[in-house]
Amino acid sequence: MAHFAKLGIGNIVLTVEVVSNDIATTEQAGIDFLNNLYNTRDVWKQTSYNNNIRKNFAGIGYSYKQDLDAFIAPQPYNSWTLNESTCLWEAPITYPTDGKNYKWNETNYQADNTTGWVEIVGS
Repeated sequence: MAHFAKLGIGNIVLTVEVVSNDIATTEQAGIDFLNNLYNTRDVWKQTSYNNNIRKNFAGIGYSYKQDLDAFIAPQPYNSWTLNESTCLWEAPITYPTDGKNYKWNETNYQADNTTGWVEIVGS
């Protein structure tokens, strides 16, 4: 099955539709099928679960960056930066490798730029 993301204003993903591979023999064939089905001229971009098309699987609210030809998740925290090679957001501090589970705390990071990862107790 082929997956297609419908783009709205600002290239934000509005929905993701599935089209049979028998129909979506090319990206353009899938786009034509969807626009004929819905009687529209919407902008669609193909995406894939295994991330071999446009870096990441498109989700509602993601953006499509034409210069990177990639789908980008919304920025999770103001301090995180986009890795333009992977098109994934990265924390300013490396995730701890001690085998424990952590979550990001933006407030802690903004107060002290040497902290940010907080251990999840009881996980």
